[in-house]
Amino acid sequence: ASVDVCILTLHQNQLKVLLVKRGDYPHKHRWALAGGFIDIAQDTDLESTALRTLSKKTGVTTPYLEQLATIGNQQRDPRGWSMTAVYFALIPYLELPQTGSELSQWCDVELALSLDLAFDHRQLLTLALERIRAKVLYTLIPAHVISAPFTLTELQQAYEIIMGHEIEKKSFRRRLEREQVLTATGQSKQEGAGRPAALYTLKPECAVFNFKRQLEGE
Repeated sequence: ASVDVCILTLHQNQLKVLLVKRGDYPHKHRWALAGGFIDIAQDTDLESTALRTLSKKTGVTTPYLEQLATIGNQQRDPRGWSMTAVYFALIPYLELPQTGSELSQWCDVELALSLDLAFDHRQLLTLALERIRAKVLYTLIPAHVISAPFTLTELQQAYEIIMGHEIEKKSFRRRLEREQVLTATGQSKQEGAGRPAALYTLKPECAVFNFKRQLEGE
């Protein structure tokens, strides 16, 4: 059994996924999601495998990580019956360490979906995007793909890029203020010609916070 991790970030106003060029057969030289086999001597559970995979590919050890699905069948791997636990991870953008024989890179998600990815990884990426775009409507997960501290404008832009359309500024900020999910750092950042914008961090207990109403229902 294996674990595949759809690692997502925001960079250059695009939602990007980490792809790895496979160095071995099957599907040698094709792009794939990050993943690997469970190490029964080292991994205490499936999440441990996912975290180990993420750390190996990015160096990040404290991501937003969520299990997406468990998929098993005879078709997904040409070597025979195969089962994988699929996770998605959200991290702020960073330069990828290039180690070992495998090349990894960030790829715009729409471009990634157009590629002939290894195994069933295009399907897995599609599932991850569907889950994330649904959760954006009632959670704070966009805060995990930008670096903290951030401005309210940067957080709103993260929402809009993931959703694929703009949202109304006043209702968005009213929503955040009403639920008290952010902490002001006391610092500010110049964003344009106006006065500097305040910087915020996500309250630790709000990492998995659910709003009572969906964003588009404001």
